[in-house]
Amino acid sequence: MITSTRPLTHERPHPTRFYHPLEDGRIQCDICPRACALHEGQRGLCFVRGREQEAIWLYSYGRSSGFAIDPIEKKPLNHFLPGSSVLSFGTAGCNLTCRFCQNWDTSKSRAMDRLAAQATPEQIAATALRHDCRSVAYTYNDPVVFLEYACDTARACRAQGIRNVAVTAGYISPAARETFFADMDAANIDLKGFTDAFYKRLCSARLGPVLETLDYLHQETEVWLELTTLLIPGENDSDAELARMAGWVVEHLGPEVPMHFSAFHPDYRMRDIPPTPPSTLSRARRIAREQGVRYAYTGNVRDPEGGSTWCHACGHRLIERDGYRLGHWGLTEAGTCARCGTRCAGLF
Repeated sequence: MITSTRPLTHERPHPTRFYHPLEDGRIQCDICPRACALHEGQRGLCFVRGREQEAIWLYSYGRSSGFAIDPIEKKPLNHFLPGSSVLSFGTAGCNLTCRFCQNWDTSKSRAMDRLAAQATPEQIAATALRHDCRSVAYTYNDPVVFLEYACDTARACRAQGIRNVAVTAGYISPAARETFFADMDAANIDLKGFTDAFYKRLCSARLGPVLETLDYLHQETEVWLELTTLLIPGENDSDAELARMAGWVVEHLGPEVPMHFSAFHPDYRMRDIPPTPPSTLSRARRIAREQGVRYAYTGNVRDPEGGSTWCHACGHRLIERDGYRLGHWGLTEAGTCARCGTRCAGLF
């Protein structure tokens, strides 16, 4: 059972493995490309990983900011067990500093008292099984920063026949990347934009490591992959940038990787930017399809056409969606179009 408790008054650090000593006496955390170099008692930018004596410890292991049962489409994943339920949870902290963060109250939290729910990996797996959830999602904040907790939970879930979903920005080091995704069955990677300038100015990060993660997932793993881009007016929504992004996806990942274009709403440190017009999402979807993306979607708006799955060969509607509600189902049991027989990519 997962139980909520009153705020904890102390932290229980968990050992980690991705770090190494530096010549100047600091210890470098190697979980992500940020490579925080820490003196005794210091925390990394994510705040949940820090140095004690000669090691880096995780302070959020076994503790969550909350649990929810969601439709898998909310992650968003449209081609991975559509119509199924997923048990979602996160912790606190993040290794990016996105000024437009939509979950800033937990991902940017510096208060461990937000972590008011406790659960072991085995308890999470048992809860998912009890509530008929076919998967568990590591989400809300980036699971890269609580990798050890996520991986232990994923292994407990697999022992129960439950699949695992990572919702992440993909900002992770090569060594940690291999460990993390070995325990995942699906991932939605938040491709925030397609210029290094965007990542540097609005996320304090770099685009290159994210693209390396995407290449790795496609070339080295069997993880089902979908992408999400939050379109911010005037920042990452130009025709040229969208075309470059979609063209890169088709060239490097193939035409069958779904792309989700999601609407921004003013939040956190970008409250002066207007919401994304629905027409921008439709334009992005059109550009992606023109570049060869077979499955492009709109999100955070009501758009049954942009939210539905269509056969790329004959145009038949394969899965009707109105928000997170599924309607007409045009797929055969074999996952092919009921009209023309063309295979639809995904796990159904």
